[in-house]
Amino acid sequence: MATPLKPYPAYKPAGVPWLQQVPEHWDMLPNRGLVRKRKVLVGKRHKEYQLLSLTKQGIIVRDLSTGKGKFSADMGTSQEVRKGDLVFCLFDVPETPRTVGLSSHDGMITSAYTVFETIGSGSAEYFDYYYRAMDDRKMLGPLYSGLRNTIPLDRLLVAKTPLPPPDEQHLIVRYLHTLDAKVKRYIRTKRTLIARLQEQKQAIIQRAVTRGLDPNVKLKPSGVEWLGEVPEHWLLRRFKFVAQIRSGQVDPRQAPFRSLVLIAPNHIQSGTGKLIAQQTAHEQGADSGKYLVEKGEVVYSKIRPNLRKATIAPFNCLCSADMYPISPSALLLPEYLLLIILSPQFTKFAVDTSMRAAMPKINREDLANCWLWFPDTVEQQEILDSIEREGRPYDAGVANSEREIQLMLEYHTRLIADVVTGAVDVREAAKTMENVAPVEEALADELELETEVEEELDTSE
Repeated sequence: MATPLKPYPAYKPAGVPWLQQVPEHWDMLPNRGLVRKRKVLVGKRHKEYQLLSLTKQGIIVRDLSTGKGKFSADMGTSQEVRKGDLVFCLFDVPETPRTVGLSSHDGMITSAYTVFETIGSGSAEYFDYYYRAMDDRKMLGPLYSGLRNTIPLDRLLVAKTPLPPPDEQHLIVRYLHTLDAKVKRYIRTKRTLIARLQEQKQAIIQRAVTRGLDPNVKLKPSGVEWLGEVPEHWLLRRFKFVAQIRSGQVDPRQAPFRSLVLIAPNHIQSGTGKLIAQQTAHEQGADSGKYLVEKGEVVYSKIRPNLRKATIAPFNCLCSADMYPISPSALLLPEYLLLIILSPQFTKFAVDTSMRAAMPKINREDLANCWLWFPDTVEQQEILDSIEREGRPYDAGVANSEREIQLMLEYHTRLIADVVTGAVDVREAAKTMENVAPVEEALADELELETEVEEELDTSE
């Protein structure tokens, strides 16, 4: 921000264990004077409501048509949410991606959450910013109770929240909306740069995986409509003859599987093969069959193949039932098989094949009969080495931009906490700002993580 931020002139003890002091003129009010619980079950009217979810990205509208995620068997037990309501997740708080969200939608949400409406002089937007800041720093530990780290409703309502005067709440919210917008524009610019760098590297990969390194190589018709021509000396083999799609599931609740990392589609970056998150089966609360994966095997998501979700297991682990663990034969290097799977040609085959199902999914038989094209392993390694060399500058550019995004997000999170707790005074800075609408899009979603639930769409062999 252009105006330097300074502390308030005077402070007083906050009187809560997670906050030492607040500006002297701020009140410390129990939450029962700021919010009240509102629970209205939708019952038989559930078809009149859109389904909402509390996620790291805030309160979002769920698209029921995708079949994605887990849904209550009885939507009638959901509760009504109105625009401007606050939604809290008061259980498993340390592990919950987001404890609080302010709804900008009318809809319904599972009754496992607690819905509040604001009362008195408290601003819902300020209240949301404050508890998001406390949640980001996981500072609400003194309120937890029991093995599931639950915040009892009575304890939350008795807890005190720092409350500036109403006009100052308005200025704080205005300042933070402007901050959000500026950070969002910065991150959007960086993501555009990342996308361009990745496109340039993908062009290098695409050329190498379809034509090899020799620009004068002789080509031959593959005989496969979606593939076209391939280098004359390359092999054409069906998937099932050069790679094994392994089967057989294990119970992730049993030792030693519960301590293994469980890879799900949402842990893989689309199109790059990059593993972007690691959690054990126990941490994810996995309770249905998973595949055992050996280090070096390719893991490929069979659902929504247009997202191009595949990676190489960096260690022995588990993978979701929505994925295939694939063990290539001696004819294929795992890294090269991954490039084929991520290629536009393979993706077109997978997408066209999966469109026959209500939920886009490539089944085991179709995958086994897919054609693969590749040179011998010596040339495969030469291609991989060339891609690594040529792609190094693009990888460095992406890494630098991702690091800059992360630093900006950390700055953003820290500044919000300083503002809503009164560590810095933004009143004068906010007076010079125009009112800015709250940022709807998430600021921290470039990793594409779905933070609601792990996908469990198919457990068939």
